[in-house]
Amino acid sequence: MALYRRLLHLRRLQPPAEHASSVASATPRLFPLLTPSRPFAAVSSIPRVEPPLLVVPSGLARDGFFGRRGDRQFFSTVGAVLVGQAAIFLGLCNDSALAQDDSAGLGATRNEQTEENATGLQRIEDGSVVSNEHTVKWRIFTDNARDFLLKRNLDEAEKFFQAALHEAKEGFGLRDPHVASALNNLAEFYRLKKEYEKAELLYLEAIEILEESFGSDDIRVGTALHSLGICYHLQRKFALAQTCYERALKIEGRVMGIGHPEYASTMYLLGKVLSQQGKDAEALIEESIRILEESGLGESPICIQRMRYLSTELIKSNRLAEAENWQRKILHNLELSKGWDSFDTTNAAELLTMTLQTMGKLKESEELLERCLEVRKRILSEEHFQVAVTLVHLARLTMLNFISDKEDSDLARSKLVRARLLVNDSIRIAEGILYDSRKDLNKLNNGRTTDRDKIAATSALLQALEVAGLLESGMKNMLTPGEQDLYPVEQALNKCVSLYKEPHTQKFVSKILKNEYIRCLRRLTGIVQSDFAVSEALTLQGLLAEAQQILEELGHESN
Repeated sequence: MALYRRLLHLRRLQPPAEHASSVASATPRLFPLLTPSRPFAAVSSIPRVEPPLLVVPSGLARDGFFGRRGDRQFFSTVGAVLVGQAAIFLGLCNDSALAQDDSAGLGATRNEQTEENATGLQRIEDGSVVSNEHTVKWRIFTDNARDFLLKRNLDEAEKFFQAALHEAKEGFGLRDPHVASALNNLAEFYRLKKEYEKAELLYLEAIEILEESFGSDDIRVGTALHSLGICYHLQRKFALAQTCYERALKIEGRVMGIGHPEYASTMYLLGKVLSQQGKDAEALIEESIRILEESGLGESPICIQRMRYLSTELIKSNRLAEAENWQRKILHNLELSKGWDSFDTTNAAELLTMTLQTMGKLKESEELLERCLEVRKRILSEEHFQVAVTLVHLARLTMLNFISDKEDSDLARSKLVRARLLVNDSIRIAEGILYDSRKDLNKLNNGRTTDRDKIAATSALLQALEVAGLLESGMKNMLTPGEQDLYPVEQALNKCVSLYKEPHTQKFVSKILKNEYIRCLRRLTGIVQSDFAVSEALTLQGLLAEAQQILEELGHESN
């Protein structure tokens, strides 16, 4: 029965005929909407529609960051859609939590609110008053569920969300918008728990009720479609997510205006899902950024995030010059809003240096990295894993400079020596974090190193060891046989092997950082086998045997 109901709802979800094709293939139909003659200034300028439309949370956080970091942000922001005077708590945020009850919100006069507060009665859109035990329980259970969710007590939150749904059905009837509110709350909860099939059925039932109550083009339907689209997006059901986003975009454009930031949010998500299907989406993402800029939100974290995503997509398409321009714009905005003594600014600068390196602009890249290193040492600490990461990047860049200046042997050698010092500093910092020396611990997180720090430090160490091997390989070609030294390469390979042999780091390199570890180990063994006389070094023979055994074990795990 559940499967049949799901299929029935999916048929209902299909977009109208004039909007059924994708944005990519229907440019003449959709793109006139993307060039508004005037930006939409504020929610208050929407023509009045009854019942009240939308309470938008601050921050415009509806963009749905679907990575692990997003999982930690589920509980950060809330939003609500009003049904008459009853609130539908829909997630308007990056996989957000649920909204606070806003029942006495839009459209209620001061006298009406006073009456409601005094009597405990709920005024609805036709002017009548509903009051029974289920009304009160519905609101109390919803509040309790939200509170438990924010405390991350998921078992209790689920019980209260289910109880609120039961009371909504008992108090208002099975097809009432209050039931849609409770269904959406429970759907959001299951989405946070990644129980997507449960969430999907609840979203679809809520949308069906909202369409019956207010019509298929109502803003509440659009908001619910947006949430369902995120649910499909998280499951990588890109075609279904695209359909939801397209329908939501059409509704939001008609009701809220095509210059409204919420419209831009759905447009951005539509662009992402098109991109993930291999379709051209840069125009949609650019337009969503432009709308935010014209709304005065060009320096907001959401806008910066969209610019960063767009630059990444452009790099994938090998449009490096365009990506560079967007990354420069990000850095400029952050310099103005936060200054250079900001972690976000140094992150943006470091991202730009990677693009500049790819384009061969090594001098400017080096200057930016030097500045990043100086700032991170000052605002974090000289022993922070982010400092270790920057040192690795700077060492790699110095090595690239060596390649460009290799005709001048003295200058090339000085650059390799400098790169070796940088990479050795990076290794020292990363190992200090990983092996928990008390001196280093006191400088990190108030004397406590978390697994997250250790994972980042392990990643930095793997990068540093790989660069160390490349440096020694380059240095070997500049030295006479009598000057050559096997020890630095042996040391790098030994450290890499030890990461797998040590119990407290094996879990990182065999699971979370497995691909990075395999790449580093293969690179180091390849350097040893091709550049050095292994037959003359018994210790290297033993390390190579251990490395080969590790690679076989990791390969077996993959199979």
